[in-house]
Amino acid sequence: QVQLVESGGGLVQAGGSLRLSCAASGRTFSSYYMGWFRQAPGKEREFVAAIGWSSGTTYYTNSVKGRFTISRDKAKNTVDLQMNSLKPEDTAVYYCAARSGFVRSDPWQYDYWGQGTQVTVSS
Repeated sequence: QVQLVESGGGLVQAGGSLRLSCAASGRTFSSYYMGWFRQAPGKEREFVAAIGWSSGTTYYTNSVKGRFTISRDKAKNTVDLQMNSLKPEDTAVYYCAARSGFVRSDPWQYDYWGQGTQVTVSS
């Protein structure tokens, strides 16, 4: 059974940094893309970043390019999201997700989800 467990959320001032981590278990993810999504109150869940588990190729939504970095550690089976220069508009619940096949930015195309971790950026 696949499990994705996020950690690392919290409260930070604007301009600060946080590092989220997603611990993945339950299967081999070699053919998977791992993604980070976020959902703010009253808004739809949106794509933030993704990484190919085998290739390491990364993808970002425009609003986080240059500020966020996604990475994976094959030995630890973790996917991290380093978030720098945080802004109040980054406030959301952040979710880790996994899908097999090609990278996608639509949340409904992901097969597995974590429970989410809250990130709050104060101004």
